[in-house]
Amino acid sequence: MDSLAAMNSFNRRALVSFALLPAFLVVRQVRAQAAAPILLFKVVSPHDDVVVGIEAAQLGAGATPPVQRLAAMLAEKGQLTLWQYASQHGEGGALVQAPLRQIVVFKNELLRIEPYTTALAIKAPGAAK
Repeated sequence: MDSLAAMNSFNRRALVSFALLPAFLVVRQVRAQAAAPILLFKVVSPHDDVVVGIEAAQLGAGATPPVQRLAAMLAEKGQLTLWQYASQHGEGGALVQAPLRQIVVFKNELLRIEPYTTALAIKAPGAAK
């Protein structure tokens, strides 16, 4: 009887473990996305708009939102060299956000910067090739 009870207990623990596995994987993916080293933004001008990326470390830490820190950097420096990002097929054919080329964004009163979110994986410039 003890071996039967132990086996039922093992089966219940295994069943609960397998039931919780998808939840664990989702939490793990969210953590991985939250810790992404590249932040994406859409830069909108009267002529066009472009998605750009910058390393989170370059923006520094702070209580203000990253988009405000990026705008402050642009206002302070007058221009920033950033990576333009676009959707591309990565290894295995999956779509990813990958760096396309470096561009220079100039301070302009008509320029608007907004956060850009994507469900795609984001590649760092060094990992693009």
